[in-house]
Amino acid sequence: MSSEDVAEAPAAAAPAPAADVAELSVPDALKEVLKKALIFDGLRRGLHECVKALDRGTARLCCLAKDCENPEYTRLVRALCEEGGVHIIMVNTRQQLGQWAGLCKIDAEGEATKVVPCSCAVVTDFGTESPALTVLMEHLRKGGE
Repeated sequence: MSSEDVAEAPAAAAPAPAADVAELSVPDALKEVLKKALIFDGLRRGLHECVKALDRGTARLCCLAKDCENPEYTRLVRALCEEGGVHIIMVNTRQQLGQWAGLCKIDAEGEATKVVPCSCAVVTDFGTESPALTVLMEHLRKGGE
């Protein structure tokens, strides 16, 4: 095996991670980002914690459930995000956001049980750079919600 063959092998393997990033959907990327933020203690859940983070200016990303029952709640969070220049991502249900934010038990099969609904979650620390964060930030730059 010549030195040219060794140089070509890593180059052929390099495009594979880019393909993984392209295959990652925005909801899957958000799920991974929330999980990593939870690990690094950078996730605030619930109205009280989220409003404090948004008011202090430490929030970097806000997730809001589309099926939030209280319109004042939604208006308050949207206004604080707009004031602080924080991106908002809408999640379909409170149950889904609660599960992604770690407000559930995981059974032996790896399925979420006893999910506590969550209308709002704010990321204050993304943790480490990841392909999921790249996908999410690219989606937000394009104006996605």
